[in-house]
Amino acid sequence: MTVTRRAVLGTLLATPALAQTGFPSRAITITVPFAAGGPTDVISRLVAEGMAKDLGQPVVVENTTGAGGTIAAAKVAQARPDGHALLMHHIGHAASATLYRRLPYSVTEGFAPLGIATDAAMTLIARPDFPANDLAGLIAAIREQGDRLNLAHSGLGGANQLCGMLLQAAAGRAMTSVVFRGSAPAITELMAGRIDVFCDQATNTAPFIRDGRVKAYAVTLPNRVQGLDLPTTAEAGQPSIAMSTWHGLYAPAATPAPIQQRLSAALRAALKEERLLARLADLVTVAASEDRATPEYHRRFLAEEVARWRPIIQAAGEYAD
Repeated sequence: MTVTRRAVLGTLLATPALAQTGFPSRAITITVPFAAGGPTDVISRLVAEGMAKDLGQPVVVENTTGAGGTIAAAKVAQARPDGHALLMHHIGHAASATLYRRLPYSVTEGFAPLGIATDAAMTLIARPDFPANDLAGLIAAIREQGDRLNLAHSGLGGANQLCGMLLQAAAGRAMTSVVFRGSAPAITELMAGRIDVFCDQATNTAPFIRDGRVKAYAVTLPNRVQGLDLPTTAEAGQPSIAMSTWHGLYAPAATPAPIQQRLSAALRAALKEERLLARLADLVTVAASEDRATPEYHRRFLAEEVARWRPIIQAAGEYAD
């Protein structure tokens, strides 16, 4: 064996990921930035259950809330990069790169993306007696009335706030923002007629749309959502109001590539579990396709999402710090 080949072999054997044939060696923790019982928590627990079956070790979910998910993200970014500490975060992770001007980590460089897990449509809804009967009418009302209309959201960086930004950008006028501690109180106020407009996950709004307790205009995915008789925003003439509340799984940036691939494979296996698919359908959410649940796609998509939201957030001038 030549000196060069011996040096290369020595380097490979010294790589912890390649030497660590027993991965995972203990329980894996998925940190979730939001409270137990919410959509991100439920999705994470379903994914954890499927991954545990594939990996042969427990996968537990730990809720670490606060600061729009950045506390949880910082915790995982700084964790030992051995594959046993993971993060499940939604679209807000991409938005935080602009919303927070001083983060203790890089959104795109501080993590190893392992794959997209799920997608959920947002729905554009209004109080039951709102005069507009279609999305074009809603846009026209916003253009005419501007800040005389109020728009609910549940905090900076949340999917409903980002969706509201797209709606206001399409109308070219800003509404008055009213912040709630979660979707449930916002929907309650909307149904009571004290809030004009809201944009939120179909997971939360579908029951109220189906029974007519709110006025609904469109869904934000490219395709219609099963069980909701609503056009897409593109079909309704507003293709710029397109987004999904996507969830992605992350490891710390320095996690060795073989471990990243093993975790990603376990994610893809979990997304095929019948129980998970049935429960996601109940949540009006879909599992990501196999080609999207990969590190390569996720890394590229995350960078695209950061770039997409940056000018929208900057134009709105709303920052979390």
